[in-house]
Amino acid sequence: MEEYPTGFRFYPTEEELISFYLHNQLHGLKQDKLHRVIPVLDIFDTEPWNLPQLAGELCREDREQWFFFAPMQEREARGGRPSRSMATGYWKATGSAGYVYSSDNEVIGVKKSMVFYVGKPPTGRKTQWKLNEYRAFELSPTITNSTSNNISIPKLRREFTLCRVYVVSGSSRAFDRRLPEVVARETTIQGGNGAASNEGGGCEDASSSGVVVANAGCSHPWETASLEEPIWDWEQLDWL
Repeated sequence: MEEYPTGFRFYPTEEELISFYLHNQLHGLKQDKLHRVIPVLDIFDTEPWNLPQLAGELCREDREQWFFFAPMQEREARGGRPSRSMATGYWKATGSAGYVYSSDNEVIGVKKSMVFYVGKPPTGRKTQWKLNEYRAFELSPTITNSTSNNISIPKLRREFTLCRVYVVSGSSRAFDRRLPEVVARETTIQGGNGAASNEGGGCEDASSSGVVVANAGCSHPWETASLEEPIWDWEQLDWL
């Protein structure tokens, strides 16, 4: 008997990665099921070409992308900067971090893109390996006063990040070939906000920089964070 349905491919949207998978990992929910798809691994101690064989059992045969929950490093927990280097090379950020928006046009997290370089900085050789690192916003209390609108202080959860690892190729990847309605929706969201992706403008870690965001005519993830199910129903899949 097959472990998963014929033709199954794991091509989640960024909204599903953050709102469902990362939030459930952060809250300790559905662990056995989640880790069959996205295991916990300190990927920054592992060369990228060794990561595919360490992917979740249900996605190990994928040839395009692999997902991992990366735990917070000890040095980061003490207030230091996370290490992205290893003996053979290092991950280097490309551009600034950007907000990730939901289909309801709400900010739900932050995305940072990186490229792997072989060698030592700053003379490393760029490879085709790329990584998207996602962090989720947590619900924060709202502060109200008589002279301003409701103000929320956003906070990024740091216990785990969700990492998508893939190889850049000259052809279109399957996970980029979205249904027309999905493409139209994501284009509308990104075009309307200008910061939905790395190319659309940078953002800083609002929780560490002391930025206070005013809710003037828009909603934010720390007001409406949810653990909504993805497009399929867990209970209907025998393999999960």
